[in-house]
Amino acid sequence: MNVNKISEKIVTFKWAIVLFVIIGTLFLGSQISKLTIDADILSSLPDDDKNALLLKRIGEKFGGNRMGIVILETDNIYQTKVIEHVRDLTDTIGKIEGISSVSSLSNIINIKGGDSGIEVGGLVDEYNLPTTDEDFTLLRSNIEANEMYKGSIVSEDMTSTLIIFTLDDTANVNEVARTVIDKTQALQLPEKLYYIGSPMLITYIAELMKSDLTMLLPLAFLLIAIILFFSFRSVSGVLLPLITAVIAIIWSLGIMSLLGYSMSMISNNIPIILLAVGSAYTIHVVNRINALKATNTENVVSTALNYVMVPVFLAAVTTVIGFVSFIFGAYLEMIVEFGIFTAFGTFVACLISIFFVPAVIQIFPESKKTGKTAVVKNTFITNYILIPLKKGLFKNPKLTLGIWIVVLGISVIGIFSIKRSVDIQEYFKKGNPTREAERIMVEKFGGTKPVFMLFKGDMQNPEVLKTMMAASEYMEASPDIYTSMSVAKLIAEINLAIMGEREIPEEQDMIEQLWFLLDGNEIMQRFVSEDLTEGIIISKFRSPDNQAKKKFAAYMNEFIEEYSTEACEIQITGMPFVDITMDRSLINSQLGSISIAILFVILIVGFMLKSALNGLYASIPIIAAIIILFGVMGLTGISLNIATVLVASVALGIGIDYSIHIISHFNETFEKTNNAVKAIDDAILISGKAIVINVISVSVGFLVLVFSDMVPLQYFGILIALSMVSSSLGAMTLLPSILILIHRKKTDN
Repeated sequence: MNVNKISEKIVTFKWAIVLFVIIGTLFLGSQISKLTIDADILSSLPDDDKNALLLKRIGEKFGGNRMGIVILETDNIYQTKVIEHVRDLTDTIGKIEGISSVSSLSNIINIKGGDSGIEVGGLVDEYNLPTTDEDFTLLRSNIEANEMYKGSIVSEDMTSTLIIFTLDDTANVNEVARTVIDKTQALQLPEKLYYIGSPMLITYIAELMKSDLTMLLPLAFLLIAIILFFSFRSVSGVLLPLITAVIAIIWSLGIMSLLGYSMSMISNNIPIILLAVGSAYTIHVVNRINALKATNTENVVSTALNYVMVPVFLAAVTTVIGFVSFIFGAYLEMIVEFGIFTAFGTFVACLISIFFVPAVIQIFPESKKTGKTAVVKNTFITNYILIPLKKGLFKNPKLTLGIWIVVLGISVIGIFSIKRSVDIQEYFKKGNPTREAERIMVEKFGGTKPVFMLFKGDMQNPEVLKTMMAASEYMEASPDIYTSMSVAKLIAEINLAIMGEREIPEEQDMIEQLWFLLDGNEIMQRFVSEDLTEGIIISKFRSPDNQAKKKFAAYMNEFIEEYSTEACEIQITGMPFVDITMDRSLINSQLGSISIAILFVILIVGFMLKSALNGLYASIPIIAAIIILFGVMGLTGISLNIATVLVASVALGIGIDYSIHIISHFNETFEKTNNAVKAIDDAILISGKAIVINVISVSVGFLVLVFSDMVPLQYFGILIALSMVSSSLGAMTLLPSILILIHRKKTDN
C-alpha cells in the first residue's frame, strides 16, 4: 500500500472521516442497551460433543439443567419451627412465576403401607406438622429408611435440608433466580440460607459481571488517564487514546448486540482488553506526532503517519491473529465469540488510531508551545529509563542474553507444574456464600455436579426397570456417588410397602398397577418422559479432581457396554463428563491457538517487513514472555482454567506490538545510516518511550481486574500485566541485544 497517499487522503478528508466515525458510534452505541448477559456455561457447550449435546437434551426434556437449590442450615432440622420455615420457603418459591416444581421436606412424596392399603402422600403433613419427639423420630426413620432421600434431602448430621426447584422452559433464568433470592430472604428466617444450582450460579455470575463493568471499567479509565497525563502533559495525549478505546468498545459491543449475541462470563473482559489495546495504537501515533512537532517538521500529521502507519497496522493485525486463534480448538462457544468480537474491536481501534485520530489532530491542532512543553516534560522516561537502558545494552549485550537464558530456564521448570481446573466454583472467592454453599453440598449432600443416566425403552417393562436398579447400585458403589434417584427406585419403594421387598416386580401388569399410584405426581416429570419411552437416573458427583472424573467415566462405560441393548439403550452424561472434555480442550486449545498465532505472526511480520528473519526476531521476545507466563503459573499454583487459558494468546497479540515497533524503527534508521548504534538508539529513545507509556497504562488497566469479585479474572489481570512487562522488556532488551550482536560488524562508530 502507498502510505504517503493514504496519509494525504486522511488529511484531505478529515471532516468526512470524523463525521463517519461519530455517526457509526452513535448508531452502535444505541444497540448496547439491548445487549443481554448470559453466564450459563451449558449454553456455551458445543453441539458436536456427544456429552454436551445429551446434557442439553436431558435438561430440556427433564428440567435437570434448570434446577436450583436453597440450603437451609441450622443446629437441628427436626424441630417444628424449622419444618414450618421449610414449608414457608417451599410455598414462597412455588408461587413465583416461572417455577414449575418445588420439592422439600415439607411436600416430598412418601410411600407407606398400612392396614388400609398403600398411601402415596407427603413425607410431612403440612397441615399437621410433627411436634413431639415421637413424631420427629418417626420422620427421621422414614427418611433414613428411604434410599432416595437418605443424605439427599436432610443431611446425616441433621443440620441442613434442601428445597429444590425447577424452572419452566420459557422462564427467564436471571429474573426467576433473583426473585427466589429476594423473596426467600424477605421472610427473614433465623436459619442460614444458601443458594446453589445452575440458575443461581448463572445469576450470581451475571450480577458480578455487571458489578465489574460498572465499577472496574471507570476505574481503569481514570488510572490510564492519569498515566497518560503525566506521560504527555497534553489534552490530545490524554483524550485521544481514551476516545479510541471508547469507540472500539462501543463498536464491538454494539455489533455483538446487533448480531444477537449475549455477553458471557468471558466476553465481559472485552471492554478492559479494548481499553488497553485501543489506547496503545493511539499512544504510538500521538507520540510520533509530538516528536515531529519538536523538530518543526512540515506537515506533521501526514509525515508522522508515514512512519507509524505500517507498524501500527502490523501490530493490530498480529493482535487480531492472537484473538482469532481462539476459534481453533476452543471447546466453549463463549471463547470463540470472545476471540471474534475482541479481534473486531482491536481492528476498529487500529483504524480509529490511523484515520480518526490524525483527522481530529489536523482539525484541532495544539499550539507548538504545547507540543514542545509535552516533549520536554516527558524527559523523565528518557533520562531515567531509556538512556540508562540503552547504555547498559551497548555495554553488556551478552550479559543481557545470559540473564534472559537463566530466567527462561527457571520458567521452563515451572511449566511442568501447571495445574488445570474446570471447576466453575473457582470463580468465587473463599468465604463467598456461593462457595460456602458448594462446600455444604459436597460435604453433606454428595456434591453439586449432576450426573444423568438416560434409558430408552418401555419404562414399565420389568427388565428395563431392573436394569435401572442395577445401574443405581453400580453407580453408588463409586466413592464419588452417594445416592441416586429414579422412577425404578420409586416403584421399588411402593413394592416394599406392599410386598415387603425393595425390588422391581416380575410382571408388567403389577408394575402398571403400582405406576397408577404415582400418576399425576409432579416428581414423575423429573424421571420419565410423557410417552414413557425414556427415563433417567439422577445423581451427583462429589470430587472436583479430573482424574477421579476420568476413572468414574471409564467405570460407568463398562456397565453401559455390558447392559445396553436394543430394548434398553443406555447413555450417560453430566458435568463430570463435560469437564473431562473441557479439561482436555484446555491443553489442545492452548497449544493450538498459540502455535497458530506464533506461526502467522512470524509470516505476516516477515512479509510486511520484507524479511523472514525480521519476523523471527520479532517473535523471540513474545515467545520468551509466554514461557515466563506459564512458568509463573506453574511456580505460583495459578491453574489453567477457562479464563486464564485466554492469557497467552491475548498476551501474544498485545505484546508482539512492542517488538514490531522496535524492529520497524530499527530497520527504518538502519537502512538510512547503516549504523546499528544509531538505529537502536533511535528505536529505544523514540519507540521505546511510547512502549514504556503503553506498558504502564496497559498493565494498570489490567491490574484493575485484581478488584474483581471473580477469582479467575483477578489472575487474568495479573498474568496479562506480567506478560506486558516481560514482553516489553524483551522488546527493549532481548531483541536489541540480539540486533547488536548480529549487526556489530556492520556498525560504523
